[in-house]
Amino acid sequence: MTATTDGSTGAPRPRAAAASATTGVAPGADAVLGAARQAAERGVGHLLARQDAQGWWKGDLETNVTMDAEDLMLRQFLGIQDEKTLRAAGLFIRGEQRDDGTWATFYGGPGELSTTIEAYVALRLAGDRPEDAHMARASAWIRAQGGIAAARVFTRIWLALFGWWKWDDLPELPPELIFLPKWVPLNIYDFGCWARQTIVPLTVVSAKRPVRPAPFALDELHTDARCPHPVKPLAPVASWDGAFQRLDKMLHAYHKVAPRKLRRTAMRSAARWIVERQENDGCWGGIQPPAVYSVIALHLLGYDLQHPVMRAGLESLDRFAVWREDGARMIEACQSPVWDTCLAVIALADAGVPADHPALVRAADWMLDEEITRPGDWAVRRPGLPPGGWAFEFHNDNYPDIDDTAEVILALRRVQHPQRDRVDAAIARGVRWNLGMQSKNGAWGAFDADNTSAFPNRLPFCDFGEVIDPPSADVTAHVVEMLAYEGKSHDPRTRRGIEWLLAEQEANGAWFGRWGVNYVYGTGSVVPALTAAGIPASHPAIRRAVGWLESVQNDDGGWGEDLRSYGETEWMGRGPSTASQTAWALLALLAAGERDGKAVERGIAWLAETQREDGSWDEPYFTGTGFPRDFSINYHLYRQVFPLTALGRYVHGEPFSPNSTKGS
Repeated sequence: MTATTDGSTGAPRPRAAAASATTGVAPGADAVLGAARQAAERGVGHLLARQDAQGWWKGDLETNVTMDAEDLMLRQFLGIQDEKTLRAAGLFIRGEQRDDGTWATFYGGPGELSTTIEAYVALRLAGDRPEDAHMARASAWIRAQGGIAAARVFTRIWLALFGWWKWDDLPELPPELIFLPKWVPLNIYDFGCWARQTIVPLTVVSAKRPVRPAPFALDELHTDARCPHPVKPLAPVASWDGAFQRLDKMLHAYHKVAPRKLRRTAMRSAARWIVERQENDGCWGGIQPPAVYSVIALHLLGYDLQHPVMRAGLESLDRFAVWREDGARMIEACQSPVWDTCLAVIALADAGVPADHPALVRAADWMLDEEITRPGDWAVRRPGLPPGGWAFEFHNDNYPDIDDTAEVILALRRVQHPQRDRVDAAIARGVRWNLGMQSKNGAWGAFDADNTSAFPNRLPFCDFGEVIDPPSADVTAHVVEMLAYEGKSHDPRTRRGIEWLLAEQEANGAWFGRWGVNYVYGTGSVVPALTAAGIPASHPAIRRAVGWLESVQNDDGGWGEDLRSYGETEWMGRGPSTASQTAWALLALLAAGERDGKAVERGIAWLAETQREDGSWDEPYFTGTGFPRDFSINYHLYRQVFPLTALGRYVHGEPFSPNSTKGS
């Protein structure tokens, strides 16, 4: 075989080993195939046993301790703190502290300032003393990093609620923002849906500037307690940062003279916007941050805690709590049943579970019931588009997402359901909606079309992560893959998506992963989509992707990528092997026709060897992405569904391919 170039060093290296001349397969393949069959059978049994009686799957969604810290601060702010929650949250937060006294945002990652500050404050609320050894280590590290003054805006907002920081020293966010029409820059629909749902309630909080009595001082978290608010110089006026900093100063001046009637009207409009978007389960957007700030905003506007909106909101937040056997309490930022369920169905079907298996039919029934058939915020940019799609969570009708919709359709096509017409109708609506959500450049974002304004990310307020939702390679790939399986490979809209994907490939052959870590995820998503849509395995883009994946395979046969790859190129495709990332690499290689190659053989062997006796895999590393560089996720079901999918495709062939024995 010919040589390719290593994406990291430029050194030539061979691709997969040549197939045996006598058997047609690489040496040792029979043993690997046998191990793969056994691992797949165990994985199927484990995953089937985890299905809920209603038909869904859901793994824990682990993020970082800011969720737990902010939950305690919310309870303190509302006056509903209780000892049981304090003890349980404190136990969890203490258990996540690193040896150097810090808290990270992902397993094995470095200490992070804002996370460490919020964790420290939460432990103070739980009764830990500043002089305790673990607390002293944390406060010393915080001071060495610049103290509270160097923390992100969101952290300082939480501290301002208790007078630990001055509202005047926070970026201004006026509630009059709610009045800006959609064609004006920085209107609320210029923000991604997760940021929009957070910013609207925060405009009320910013206008009200509440301060609750602080239960203790935090002088130990300032570099100089006598000067806790050091003045920062402005960026040059000709720069974007400088321009937005000066805009913020103007908004601070406006805060002092804002017409009272206009401000009251704006806050009432914001409250109405918030209440209208509360889901049936009481949450907002199915995610914790908007729910927390919505509860605070409505409380400041006079909603008492027994009001049905408030009561339902607080009850929904309690459902984000995961109680562990040791008594610790972890807060999920979100819950992922639709995503987990469609991925589980794909895994089981590709691993050989019959299409009419009762578990798959139950899952299909549940997914069909979760279809969203009413407009949401996405309709602001696509007002004439009929609804039809799926969200990520149990309840999130305002924000169905394009990624889930594509994967649900792929899952439903794998099930032999007794009500075929019902399935076909739901899929038709989902396909129509996904096609209608295509952005102008031919690609797809996660929640909105053409959510690409450059302005929101430049606001001084928006230092907490990605606040817009531009198209990404992974989402676009999943839509292209779905459209290909729906017989639309030659549809002009599909071809535009393919062209965009080909243009987005990195020089080394990888694709960026927006919602999973990182280039391994992006590449593992794009290659199967391209080949499903008819791009031949011999295409230069596919060969470059294969070469890159082979170049970053670990010595143990697996693949891994650290979250630091989002900011540091030396981590690109590098990190300890994980079950989910190994599976992503294998899905790409299998789709590229490399089934008999040495890289696939070693990867499959690694999955089989690292599987636990109960059919599961262990994976402490975070391989999911909320915001690149800022918010990372450990989806506890990823370690089960993706390895099983890869093993299944190795054993049974690619789904719906000419050589496949499976079908819907």
